[in-house]
Amino acid sequence: MAVAQGISSTRAPHRWAFVGVEAFVLLGAVSGVWQLWSGTYAPPVSDLDALGLDSWRLPAVWLFVSVAVPSGVALYAALRRWPRTPEIVLVACALLLVEVLVQIPFVGPSMLQLVMGLIALVVGALAWHARSTGAWAQV
Repeated sequence: MAVAQGISSTRAPHRWAFVGVEAFVLLGAVSGVWQLWSGTYAPPVSDLDALGLDSWRLPAVWLFVSVAVPSGVALYAALRRWPRTPEIVLVACALLLVEVLVQIPFVGPSMLQLVMGLIALVVGALAWHARSTGAWAQV
């Protein structure tokens, strides 16, 4: 089956899954950054006592750098069909997993962490599959 510009849809496996999920993660991360930065819907500041922090601003920057930026790059890479997109998506997924795991000692486990962790694992598996096919290298 051919798509726009005569490029086979099998030449970039899971491209639209990457686009959709990375857009979702990016929007969620930016929303989380805003919430932490502004203190809106943020956990109690006392959760940060172990780190010696008195606001959620540094964790907001961490969330932006560790999740929003990598997801944005992965989204852009998938949209542009960069040959290294699967590897970029794998890095974004790994960093999302790190973010989720780092949160647990400070704010406790939550359903959101479970959902985001599962998203990272599933999309990471898709990226691994796309990488192993070698199809992205030919795009």
